[in-house]
Amino acid sequence: MVNAHKIKQDICEIGRRLYNKGFAAANDGNITVRISDNEVLCTPTMHSKGFLKPEDISSIDMTGKQISGVKKRSSEALLHLEIYKQRPDIKSVVHCHPPHATAFAVAREPIPQCVLPEVEVFIGDVPITKYETPGGQAFADTILPFVSKTNIIILANHGTVSYGVDVEQAYWWTEILDAYCRILMLAKQLGNVSYFDHREEKELLDLKQKWGWADPRNTPEYKNCDVCANDIFRDSWKESGVARRAFPAPPPMPAGGVEAAVAQAVSTAAPVLRANTANAGAANGSDLGGMDQEQLVKLITAQVLKQLNA
Repeated sequence: MVNAHKIKQDICEIGRRLYNKGFAAANDGNITVRISDNEVLCTPTMHSKGFLKPEDISSIDMTGKQISGVKKRSSEALLHLEIYKQRPDIKSVVHCHPPHATAFAVAREPIPQCVLPEVEVFIGDVPITKYETPGGQAFADTILPFVSKTNIIILANHGTVSYGVDVEQAYWWTEILDAYCRILMLAKQLGNVSYFDHREEKELLDLKQKWGWADPRNTPEYKNCDVCANDIFRDSWKESGVARRAFPAPPPMPAGGVEAAVAQAVSTAAPVLRANTANAGAANGSDLGGMDQEQLVKLITAQVLKQLNA
C-alpha cells in the first residue's frame, strides 16, 4: 500500500533542501512523485518549496488534470508527466534552478566528462536541451532525445530536471551535478582541468556496470567512441546552440587508448605493406619491398596520429 501522506512529507523535506541549498529561489522549482498508474503527487504553483506542508500537495492524473488538493498544481507538470511516460521505472521528478548547473544552461556550455569519479559513476554525460518557453507540451518534448539515456538533463536557459526511483534519489542527481559544476568553475579559475585517460575512465565505467548503474557508454553502440569527448549527446549541440567556449575539449583518445590506435594503424598500414612487398616480388612477406625502416616508421606514425585525431 502507498502511504501518500508519508510521500507528501518526503516531498516537503526535499523542497526544504532545494530552498536551503539555493536551488529554488522564491517560488521556483517543482517536485512530483508517481503513486499509481494514473496518479501523481505534485507541488503547488506560486509557493516557496522551502515552506511546504503535506496539505499543500495536490494530485494530478497522467494528462495533467488536477484531481485533488486545494492549491493549484505546478504550471510545469507536463514536463514531469512526459518523463513518467517515457520512463516507467521512474517514480519521482525534481525540477529546479541550481546556480552552477544553470550557469552552464545559460552559457550552453557542455559539461566536461572524465574529471571526477563520483560524477562518472552516478551521472555520466549530461545533455542540454534546446530552449522552449516553459510550461507547455513543446517545453516538455525537449527532453525526448535524452530521457532514456540519462537521469538528469540541463534545460537551456532554465535549470535542471532530474528523476529517480524515489524523491530522495531524484534530488541526489541535482545536488551532485551542481557541486560538480561549481568544482569545474573553481578549477577553471585555477587555470587547469585535468582529464582521465581512457584506461582510468574505463575502470570507472566498469565499476558503474558492476554496481548495476546503466550508462550508454557501456553499450555496444558506443564501444568504439571516444568516451571522454561527449560523444553521447554531441549530435544535439548544433540544434541546441551548445558549443565549447569556456572549457577545451578533452585530449582525443579512441576506445582502447594508444594501444588500440597502434593496432588500428598497423591494420590500416598492412595492405600498403603487402602491396609494397608484392610489387617488389617478395615471396614470403619478410621483405618490405624496398620500404626502408624510416619509411615504415613514417607510415605507422601517420596512421597512429590519424586514429588519435579521428
